Amino acid sequence: MQFSILDLAVVAEGSDARQAIANSVALAQAAEGWGYHRFWLAEHHNMPGIASAATSVLINHVASHTKSIRVGAGGVMLPNHAPLAIAEQFGTLATIHGDRIDLGLGRAPGGDGAVMHALRRGMSRNDDFPNEVIELIRYFGPAQPGVQVAAHPGQNTNVPVWILGSSLYGASLAAALGLPYSFASHFAPGDLDQAVQLYRERFQDTAFGSSPRFMLAVNVIAADTDAEAQRLRTSQMISFARLRLGSPGLLPAPVDDVHEAIPASVMGSVQQALSVSAVGAPETVAARLDELIARYAPDELILVGNIYDPAARHRSFAIAAEILRNRP
Repeated sequence: MQFSILDLAVVAEGSDARQAIANSVALAQAAEGWGYHRFWLAEHHNMPGIASAATSVLINHVASHTKSIRVGAGGVMLPNHAPLAIAEQFGTLATIHGDRIDLGLGRAPGGDGAVMHALRRGMSRNDDFPNEVIELIRYFGPAQPGVQVAAHPGQNTNVPVWILGSSLYGASLAAALGLPYSFASHFAPGDLDQAVQLYRERFQDTAFGSSPRFMLAVNVIAADTDAEAQRLRTSQMISFARLRLGSPGLLPAPVDDVHEAIPASVMGSVQQALSVSAVGAPETVAARLDELIARYAPDELILVGNIYDPAARHRSFAIAAEILRNRP
């Protein structure tokens, strides 16, 4: 089973976007050596703690500083963009870097109404998402007689396209189009069980794909002891709580008592949202990953690990890679 990393180029308190991007490059380089299959970056806007807003630009930067690991978007929020523009961007990436580029597509805007206005896009475009996905995929294919617009670069690059989602909508669309599917269980696990079942049961063999491929997103925070890992996790919990309270910011340093930092009114929702997680010493993380793999039988895991200290973050992903490499 392949395993990968989803990164947001997270900006920690006391740091800045430049350092966050450098940290992402260093992590991708290390991940390549640890055996990770993909390194994906995600589009978010108006978020001071995330430096991956210009996703295709950052993908190019990471791919230019690595050799073999696949690099891609997990994902691009297609309602924010014209399909032709994304086809040209990722067609260019594939032309530069060869068969190492992936394109995951999401239907969410990656920001609020103010962001949509600033991007000069409209929420109504979500209703045309399926047709825009098809249009985009066709730009990556061969020349079509009678078609007036083509992507150059883009045509014949056949960039792999994934559907991303946190609801049954994405699962249904991926199944109908015969595309691989990645579920955002690392922050929105509510529909996970139903979405996985629906995707597999309804999958159609199409020109875009012949068999289902499901990717499960899991928060992984590993350390030498359970206590150390749980302390490292408090950064992610506090950051998510602040997002829920409408005040997103930089990734905070870990704390000894997370209950002092997160109001009781939101603690339950934070714990539920982050419930698809493996946190602890190596044996604890291994047991939890085994449990999730047995339950969902994913074709691939994509791991998320927002840890304040870059060295601790590297240690966590190295532990996870060793666990997954050595699974029977």
